[in-house]
Amino acid sequence: MADAAQTINLTNHFLIAMPSMDDDTFSRSVVYVCEHSERGALGLIINKPGDISLAELFQKLDPPLPLPGKVDQPVFHGGPLQTERGFVLHDPVLAEGLEPDQSVYASTLAVPGGLEMTTSKDVLEALSSGAGPRRILVTLGYSSWGEGQLESEIAGNSWLTVDADANLVFDAPVAERYDRALRLLGLEAWMLAPDAGHA
Repeated sequence: MADAAQTINLTNHFLIAMPSMDDDTFSRSVVYVCEHSERGALGLIINKPGDISLAELFQKLDPPLPLPGKVDQPVFHGGPLQTERGFVLHDPVLAEGLEPDQSVYASTLAVPGGLEMTTSKDVLEALSSGAGPRRILVTLGYSSWGEGQLESEIAGNSWLTVDADANLVFDAPVAERYDRALRLLGLEAWMLAPDAGHA
């Protein structure tokens, strides 16, 4: 059984924090896993808005970019690492002449069967000009697990996992994303509480 645990691949899945998780960063978090291999995992928290909006981010860039249409959405806290660096989670962008696994942006990770994550400024420039991906979620920072760390945390009952749903990432109200992610598993948060079922 230990070998099976080592071979799980949670790329394009959600990690849903168990209610018992008391870490400030990850409490009640939903993480979109962009990459998972034997070397570790990388993901972005999709339900923890940060202190600035997309409009403020566009104005802070050097040079500032003209504001696109969706400027009222928040920039999210993607995780505890490299919190000064931007990560853009977006729908796949297809372009003529490119292979399906190639991106129009300089630095993009195509998540197999899922979304794309771009770390280069050109995706924001495309958005600013009215082009770019149809749906985006911008984070500052990311989440990462070393070799075997995520598997160990799952075995320790810190996380639930479920196939990711792009509509939940982009369209669900932020305050509802945790509960909606649980519902993908047929669960409600109260069912997972430590004292659930006790009189």
